[in-house]
Amino acid sequence: MIVGSLVALITPMKTDGSVDWAALKRLVEWHIAEGTHGIVAVGTTGESPTLSVEDHLAVVRTVIEVADGRVAVIAGTGANSTREAIVLTREAAKLGADAALLVTPYYNKPTQEGLYLHYKALAEAVDIPQILYNVPGRTGVDMQNHTVARLLGVKNIVGIKDATGNLDRGRELIDLLGDGMVVYSGDDATAIDLILAGGKGNISVTANVAPKIMAQACEAALIGDATRAHAENERISSLHSALFIEANPIPVKWALAEMGRIEMGIRLPLTVLSEEAQPRVRAALVASGVLS
Repeated sequence: MIVGSLVALITPMKTDGSVDWAALKRLVEWHIAEGTHGIVAVGTTGESPTLSVEDHLAVVRTVIEVADGRVAVIAGTGANSTREAIVLTREAAKLGADAALLVTPYYNKPTQEGLYLHYKALAEAVDIPQILYNVPGRTGVDMQNHTVARLLGVKNIVGIKDATGNLDRGRELIDLLGDGMVVYSGDDATAIDLILAGGKGNISVTANVAPKIMAQACEAALIGDATRAHAENERISSLHSALFIEANPIPVKWALAEMGRIEMGIRLPLTVLSEEAQPRVRAALVASGVLS
């Protein structure tokens, strides 16, 4: 079981939009040194919609090679086409990913039955642990808890990333799934409370800039130390909102550039963080202690 702070890693780019491979390797090493428990390569925060298939798989390969078994690597391999998702997931399995993160098919708005059959087909096609990913605010489709429960017992489906930000719904998922599937938070603002309720980790944007604090907060929550978990989380609470002032990963990439860890490269149609938003993100970085 993969537990704890699982960073939804950005894909660093040069100012011309090409992948910055040296910076990517440095980020992986930094996360391992700071105590991050696992790395999600090419999820939403990794700009999966703007990467070519070649770049997508090369980023996954690089993260796996640099991590070298020291932390788990989860590959984002979801797509709005079941066939494409199968191809990406199969390739990630060949590369040695520990698990795959599979976002609900976006834009084409499948029914609940379509979602069930999509994930069942993926699980049957590729022998790798698979984590469902529900983020209705971005995809335009919402996988209901009862649909997730239908997938209990399907071989290879081991967990779900719930990015609804709805704690009541997350707690219901934990109760429904029991020991059959683990629940991860995909919402930094509510993650610690979900872990305290029985969730197993946080697939985090904030961990990109504050990996040590996020890891410590998750560790405390996992052992039921609510006082310490909330205290650690409070240190970075301003980041949880500031990093979403514009569409993710726009703010977090700007933040990492401000911290000197990457160049400010991003691919259209995403743009550099607006000048009006920059003071709020900078203030959150300072308040959290990751920038002086």
